[in-house]
Amino acid sequence: MAGGTADQGRLDLDLSTTDPIPAEPTGGAGSDRLGLPVGSRVVRVLPDLAAIDRPFDYLVPPAWADDGRGERLVVGSRVRISLAGRRVGGWVLEDNVVPPPGVELRQLTKSSGLGPSSEVIDLARWASHRWAGRLNGLLGTASPSNVVESLPRPPSRPTVQPTVNTWGMRAFQVQQTIVRLPPDADVVPLAIEAARKGDALVLLPTVSAAEKMAARLHSKGLPVSLAQRQWAQSASGGLVVGSRSAALAPVGNLAAVVVVDEHDENYQEERAPTWHARDLAIERARRAGIPCVLTSPSPSLEALEWGELVVPSRKEERDGWPILDLHDRRDDDPMRSGLLGPRLVEILRGAEGDPVVCVLNRRGRSRLLACNACGSLVRCSEHQVPLIQEDEDMLSCPVDGARRPQVCDECGASRFKNLRAGVARLREELEALAGRPALEVTGDTDVTDGGLTGHAVYIGTEALLYRVDSAARVVFLEFDQELLAPRMRAAEQAMALLIRAARLVGGRSSGGRLVVQTRMPEHEVLQAVLHADPGRLAEAELARRRLLNLPPWSALAKVSGPPAGEFIARLGSPDGIDLMGPRDGAWLVRAPDHGRLSEVLAAVERPKGRLRIEVDPPRA
Repeated sequence: MAGGTADQGRLDLDLSTTDPIPAEPTGGAGSDRLGLPVGSRVVRVLPDLAAIDRPFDYLVPPAWADDGRGERLVVGSRVRISLAGRRVGGWVLEDNVVPPPGVELRQLTKSSGLGPSSEVIDLARWASHRWAGRLNGLLGTASPSNVVESLPRPPSRPTVQPTVNTWGMRAFQVQQTIVRLPPDADVVPLAIEAARKGDALVLLPTVSAAEKMAARLHSKGLPVSLAQRQWAQSASGGLVVGSRSAALAPVGNLAAVVVVDEHDENYQEERAPTWHARDLAIERARRAGIPCVLTSPSPSLEALEWGELVVPSRKEERDGWPILDLHDRRDDDPMRSGLLGPRLVEILRGAEGDPVVCVLNRRGRSRLLACNACGSLVRCSEHQVPLIQEDEDMLSCPVDGARRPQVCDECGASRFKNLRAGVARLREELEALAGRPALEVTGDTDVTDGGLTGHAVYIGTEALLYRVDSAARVVFLEFDQELLAPRMRAAEQAMALLIRAARLVGGRSSGGRLVVQTRMPEHEVLQAVLHADPGRLAEAELARRRLLNLPPWSALAKVSGPPAGEFIARLGSPDGIDLMGPRDGAWLVRAPDHGRLSEVLAAVERPKGRLRIEVDPPRA
């Protein structure tokens, strides 16, 4: 059977017993004091099973020493083992270990090639503690998708000319730099400057953005590989470009790290552990003693507290932001105008160019209805939440999706007032106002057949901003719901939407224009974009977060799931820890810093069941 550390022994998957099972006597002239054959090699393996987060010891088969597999077996190698009657994968965490006495060891069953380096394994250990998750999930992200037996030769190093950008040269003069670039700025000079340092890692928020960056760098004659897709090539050296998972990718001799658009939420893993690629890249650079450069049109508060801010010239930054038209709707008649203000007519009818992209983060025909006869809100009788009108005849509950006819429970009437329209209803109104067809786009819209081209007017949720390549105008129909969202990071998330929209229309030097309908024109997010000065937002947000003792002045974790109450009860009331909740079955745990938060969460024995712990929850 498998053996290992002092808490292993049983082979059923709950592995709840910590006493090792004694091995039968195997001593003899050819055995050592532990009963192992003389010259035996023992490795410690972490199984690739979500239910198990501790390693087991295994013998390396003697035959591997003869056929070369033993020589290729190193820390990080992927292997297959027999565990609890199953053949499962795993990673070698330690080599030449001394197993505990009294445990009979099984042999490794298969070599599955190379895996993460010892440095990446140590980084993953840190991340699993920092984000209160399991190590094997992080090692899975750090491993190749296929079997890699050996690495190619390192690429030749081309001569890289220094960048002519002043901010690009300044960025690498210190170890920790955050560069505030306008939305339409080209970040390729930063990647080239990183290549001058040697092997470098460049992170971007999405796979498509990474592919475009890799293609541009390759066209300049630089050795480039896409992380994960070209794992072996990445490990051999050169420029490694990728999205979130690339923070754990192999890099030959890492000399510099660049994180583009560090504010983007795509860098945070949704599955537990909810690690953040930006913070992982920062820690990786710190351990290697190399420069790390973050970029963003509006840096996050965490980034501003971490590094030295570098800003381009005032003219360059201003030209890189689009013109912002604020449509102040405080004087509009709310009973007559609805969501489409009178100033939109000229824009929608094509007087200012095509296409026009209209954004409203509400799906369906209506998100809030009232009976036209008695005035009662239309709510689900079971969950007491507003019903949604997905089409003209049916209502649905947003909690469980149950559908019912369009009839008022109070008086039986079938006609309703639309108090809060969704994108489906707005599409109909847009078409009537614009006098031409409008295409509705949400996250579920199929774009594989190129159906998003050739339209003059689009209406959709924020997913639309990622599904069109360019626009003459981007119109936010009800931006106040973003500014007033009941979330800690609502202002930063609203700014991220404007940044994404700004890249569709381009900078003011090329005529780029955003349109925002609002009743809060003085809000710091809108003023920051209006004046092309993101510092206005950062200053207000830092003061607000400091006053409320919210990150980056503290550390947060969200605990949810059926056993969350039991976990919180076991947590108790440690010194310096604040508990908030429950709200919707979840609690917030606040600590003075991440070190203390990780320490407290790790000290609690987790109850059985699907417990979810989100460290740094983006939507809290």
